[in-house]
Amino acid sequence: MPKTLEVAIAAGGTAGHINPALALAEELRDRGHHVTFYGQPNRLESTLVPEAGYDFKTIRVTGFDRTRPWTFVSAVVRMWRAERELGRLFADEGDPDVAVGFGAYVEMPLLRLCHKRTIPYVIHEQNSVAGLANRTCAHDAASVCLSQPDARSAFEGRIGDSTILMVTGNPVRRQVTQASREAGRAAFGISDDETMLLVFGGSLGARHLNNAIVSMRDELLARPNVHVVHSTGKELHGEVVAGLALGEEEAARWDVRPYIDNMGEALAAADLVVSRAGASSIAEIAALAVPAVLVPYPLATGDHQTTNARFLVDAGAAEMVRDEELDAPGFSQLVLELVDDAYKRDGMRIAARSLAQDLAASLLADQVESVC
Repeated sequence: MPKTLEVAIAAGGTAGHINPALALAEELRDRGHHVTFYGQPNRLESTLVPEAGYDFKTIRVTGFDRTRPWTFVSAVVRMWRAERELGRLFADEGDPDVAVGFGAYVEMPLLRLCHKRTIPYVIHEQNSVAGLANRTCAHDAASVCLSQPDARSAFEGRIGDSTILMVTGNPVRRQVTQASREAGRAAFGISDDETMLLVFGGSLGARHLNNAIVSMRDELLARPNVHVVHSTGKELHGEVVAGLALGEEEAARWDVRPYIDNMGEALAAADLVVSRAGASSIAEIAALAVPAVLVPYPLATGDHQTTNARFLVDAGAAEMVRDEELDAPGFSQLVLELVDDAYKRDGMRIAARSLAQDLAASLLADQVESVC
């Protein structure tokens, strides 16, 4: 294996694809390797990747809409063009030693070209229900790395005879994994003897989850040691503020924000989290071993958030409540029970640590190095 590897990473579209890729890049860079990202110029990766200090090359591709089959043709044509452009780039600048795809159609031109040029590549699947791009590219991969064991079935019969299929976990960026409780508590103005409940439903928020927490307003505030940090989603912030109608003293213990930029510090500070069950959320909650009540988004593709949640629930690190059960008494009873029971929360933390989710970036980097 070369002392220094040239690693090509394709990740794009959503933070759920990009942040795990950046977490891997951090680990690879610390090991002395050089990383170049490939993504679309008009998507989130074109902002997040350069901000993190990595080289960024553009790929212009489009997905196709399964409800409009004719869009498949234009998608394939653009993929071929992108592949040819990458071929010219590699001819001018040299081939990478290895490539890594993090799902979404943006990875396909890079991985197809690598296969043709006998460059080994690794696929990483963040969700418990595998995406189409990863399933398509799996056969020729040197290694397929999974965030959760439940994703194995999607790749059985799709991988090559020499492809390694293994669970590494979902890499989490160091700004999250290295956050401390002390720094988090200071950032949110919460004393160490308070019990912090963190609530979030993703960047867009979750109205049903917000409403269920708002309905618990009086019971939560009746506990003088409870401090709530509530990320509502940008579009739902005013609605939640109006629903809570907090007085000045109450607002000092119920921090309502449209979005939390420093999620690592928020999770590190929290005693209990109530959230949806997206892949990135699950990874971050597990990495920081925060006891959780998970409410999977019911319309997620293949109900994958329920499968995501089971990863923590089956380990004893979380409880799960169905979205349709949010208005039943059981949800509020469960949240209040965990707010009040530090002993039970401690057991959930121990269970979460047993998953070793904080080692995911290192395990994935090991695999990238090994296929070379």
